Amino acid sequence: MPHPTLGVPPVDFLAAFPAAAARLRANSETLATRALESAMRQDPTLATRHDELGLRHLLRDTGVFIDRLALCVASGRTGYIAEWTEWCAPLYRRRRVPMDDLISISEGVRSAIRSLLGPDEMRIADAGIDEGIVNLRWNRRIAGDARKRNRLLAAIYKGA
Repeated sequence: MPHPTLGVPPVDFLAAFPAAAARLRANSETLATRALESAMRQDPTLATRHDELGLRHLLRDTGVFIDRLALCVASGRTGYIAEWTEWCAPLYRRRRVPMDDLISISEGVRSAIRSLLGPDEMRIADAGIDEGIVNLRWNRRIAGDARKRNRLLAAIYKGA
């Protein structure tokens, strides 16, 4: 967030679509549930890899993702989701959640919000989600991600 004493004006959250942001915040629980269900449909192993507590954490964090998306839609700036994905990557690495799961949840959010947003509002939301996915893909390649590795490549790297 820019600091006013540094010469940068504060963010105007009434600049783009504040009514759409209010709709996103009001329906965040429903949207988060739909997004998680969509991710589970896309990858059925998601429900087996995570216990009930892990799924509740993902559901709660999807609500935070939607709140960051509402900030993007309200201000017209798309960097809020990218910031959040940078901040949460170490947390998910510690929880042993693959970044691919977060990417599929992000795509689930994209499909869930289509019923609430118009075309102009959706353009901002799509740009924000795309920036977040870029960060998640970047963090996916860093060591410690919990995704399933290629066994052949792992054997080559070990020298077996």
